[in-house]
Amino acid sequence: MVPPPRLKAGIFVRALTRRVEVAGASAFVVRMGSEEAGALILKVNKLDGQVLVLNQARNARGELVWTQVLGGWAEEKRAREWCDKQVGFDPDLWIVEIEDRKGRTFVDEAIF
Repeated sequence: MVPPPRLKAGIFVRALTRRVEVAGASAFVVRMGSEEAGALILKVNKLDGQVLVLNQARNARGELVWTQVLGGWAEEKRAREWCDKQVGFDPDLWIVEIEDRKGRTFVDEAIF
């Protein structure tokens, strides 16, 4: 099975940022990656010291899904260290931080 085409990263980030803002939260591009095909990490910050880090990946059926990479909510320092390490592996990586006291991700998420 051929996976569906992926939306360009820059377009997805701009649409996500708009969606977050319309809902009354804030979104910031912490690191801008490749406009065409950069991978994407989301950091959801509840502004209480806890951050949820989501990484975009493909499941067994080739569908794009979001995975929690630190096993759920984690301390900001741990999340920052993990993201910094990923940038070392992938220079085209985007990092978007969402600040929302309710902890909403604004994307469909799958937990592995």
